[in-house]
Amino acid sequence: MSAEATTDERAGILLVDDMEDNLIALEAVLGSLNEPLVRARSGEEAMKALLRQRFALVLLDVRMPGMDGFETAANIKRLDQTKDVPIIFLTGVEDDPGYAFRGYATGAADYLTKPFDPWVLRAKVSVFLDLYRKNRQLEHLLSREHCHSKQLSAQLAALEDQLAEDTPLNLTDLRARVHEIRRLVG
Repeated sequence: MSAEATTDERAGILLVDDMEDNLIALEAVLGSLNEPLVRARSGEEAMKALLRQRFALVLLDVRMPGMDGFETAANIKRLDQTKDVPIIFLTGVEDDPGYAFRGYATGAADYLTKPFDPWVLRAKVSVFLDLYRKNRQLEHLLSREHCHSKQLSAQLAALEDQLAEDTPLNLTDLRARVHEIRRLVG
């Protein structure tokens, strides 16, 4: 069974670039991963998309009109709902060498220059998709454990109440409660 099959939600990838050709290239490279690819042509569009759905990863162009990649990343990292979404910055090779430092300073998980090696990009994205799936699995397991813990606490409280009563104990009922507690623990 694949990790993808163990979660109820596929891991979306947000592609943010103001250039159509760049978005097409990203879709061509990442299409074989069989995950939803969502386009945003600006930082503003990216923020709206991030607030509408969960993403495993954001691929973010540095240079865009209006809200540039750094400002977009700062906004992503500022919100509780989106602060944990990893960002890979994409920028042209002719851009300022200080961009990489600035990218990491704003919370980027990685930084690639264009033109990028498609195999490297796909490998990096695959790692983040795996991390996303594993985090979702952990969230699901923690939620299930929390539910079991609440059920166990309720059963123990009911058993304590029954033992504290002045009425004669019903051994059949007590055995049933102990059996239910063992089921929850085991």
